[in-house]
Amino acid sequence: MSAAKQIMVVEDDESLGFLIQDSLSTHGWAVQLYTTGEKGLTAFHNNTFDLCILDVMLPEKDGFDLAREIRKYNQGIPIVFLSAKNQTEDRIKGFQIGADDYVSKPFSLEEFKYRIEAILKRTGSQTTPADKASVLQIADSALDIHNLLLTAGGIPTRLTYKECSMLQLFFRHPDKVIERDVFLKTIWEDDGFFVARSMDVFVSRLRKYLSHDTALRIENIRAVGYILKRVTAT
Repeated sequence: MSAAKQIMVVEDDESLGFLIQDSLSTHGWAVQLYTTGEKGLTAFHNNTFDLCILDVMLPEKDGFDLAREIRKYNQGIPIVFLSAKNQTEDRIKGFQIGADDYVSKPFSLEEFKYRIEAILKRTGSQTTPADKASVLQIADSALDIHNLLLTAGGIPTRLTYKECSMLQLFFRHPDKVIERDVFLKTIWEDDGFFVARSMDVFVSRLRKYLSHDTALRIENIRAVGYILKRVTAT
């Protein structure tokens, strides 16, 4: 039996959000509901989803901006926009960002369910079994999320929760620049000066842990963030 599809819904109208969650859950999908753009972005970085449903008008970060952030790290995951605005310009903007569908409110939940089913069938799973597992593998390194254990080049290292959370972001998005704000908001939920300095210390530790795997390297992208690079032997 295949695992249930994981769907993220970001909708600030809690009544509508619960209706969507309930409707899609009856189809056998695992649906997680969030009410702000920032909460949605944090959830995206800390979980693996098969499809994202985003309301356009969200507090903190609107649906279009959230979709752009998601597309930085995953070009393939299907995105569906929900909006009370049915203007052509907004629909075009949504599709330009990379939407698979743009649904205007109000809408039939029954029809909506079939739309989601069609998208999931068409796109298939955008994730690999390794993404779904509790162990993430890159090069000669394995991150056991549940047991807070990194094994790099055969050398095991027990991690703190924050160290494991940082590595999980790196392992889920290898060879992609992760902005400092992403770490600060998803792991520390703060962007103060001293927290930012603390993050630099954590990155130094992670470099040391990964030094046993010569095929991986964390690089600093000045004034932007960090990247976990897979190094090709020369």
